[in-house]
Amino acid sequence: MHATLLIALYAFLGAGAAGLLGAGTLWMLRRRSLTTSLTVVAAVAVTAMLAGTLAVAQAMFLSAHDLSVVTTVVAMAAVVSLAAALLLGRWVVARSHELALAARSFGDDGDFTAPHGAATAELAALSRELQATSAKLAESRQRERALETSRRELVAWISHDLRTPLAGLRAMAEALEDGVATDPDRYLKQIRTEVERLNEMVGDLFELSRIHAGSLALSLSRMSVYDLVGDALAGVYPLAREHGVRLVGDRVEPLPVEVDGKEMSRVLGNLLVNAIRRTPADGTVMVAAERLTDGVVLSVTDGCGGIPEEDLPRVFDTGWRGTHARTPPGGAGLGLAIVRGIVEAHQGRATVRNIPGGCRFEVVLPAAAS
Repeated sequence: MHATLLIALYAFLGAGAAGLLGAGTLWMLRRRSLTTSLTVVAAVAVTAMLAGTLAVAQAMFLSAHDLSVVTTVVAMAAVVSLAAALLLGRWVVARSHELALAARSFGDDGDFTAPHGAATAELAALSRELQATSAKLAESRQRERALETSRRELVAWISHDLRTPLAGLRAMAEALEDGVATDPDRYLKQIRTEVERLNEMVGDLFELSRIHAGSLALSLSRMSVYDLVGDALAGVYPLAREHGVRLVGDRVEPLPVEVDGKEMSRVLGNLLVNAIRRTPADGTVMVAAERLTDGVVLSVTDGCGGIPEEDLPRVFDTGWRGTHARTPPGGAGLGLAIVRGIVEAHQGRATVRNIPGGCRFEVVLPAAAS
């Protein structure tokens, strides 16, 4: 037992000395290729074994022949180990190089394609993460391009919609100033109308900026959708009568919701005004409120004839306006974007789909807690 412990001690001292030397070498070569590190590790393993063997041989006074045999065996093991380390290192480095070239595409076309062929588990996991990141970046770039397109359209349409009333206001003001207005009262009434339009447009821009900035503060209270719909219908009734459109709201259940009454009235008002302006005379705009398994759905159905399928995904985008809304009183295309922003701030969702003869806008809100 004593001899065994002594052998173990000598072997540990010899191998430990080789291990310390190898650790220092690895530290100095830590910035070099993985192939170099693997070769050093293999060399350290063989050197540690050889050093331990030599230490034991010297302590136990082995014969020169026995020591030569052990040394030869260790040398052959060293050759095989180093060759295996070199092959493994070159293979891993080649896979790493292929992955680096594929990752470089992030800076070129922004897309990542995983290299073909087998790889270590760590490199395969890294490749999967890069693919997932590439997909997220592609989605982000697409969303950014859509937002940039919406921003350009919004700037163009706002510029157009501001220029038209401002030009009219200037002409009427000059006519009044020069005393050539044949009916000053009519001019003043028209000026007031244009100023109200501009005020509504500026108000929409301010509301949308609050939504995009995340500073829309909601004052939630428990109320019935029946009261919300009733107030909204009363507010747009004069506009509906002017356009010869019938308003129907007989499918409204008195369901409780937790909402900001002012903001939700704006949502319904925007949807109803949009529906009335797109529905031809003698048409019908219908409002309904029903219970769903996941909340309450408010719907506004019009008779606009439908929205082109390719435009449906863009209906709630900032600045989007349908083909019938290119001229006043179509507005700046902010109403539906405001609707979506307010609804999402209430943890709800806004959707639209075509129905025979028109389209149906739906606002789904979480039901109030019992």
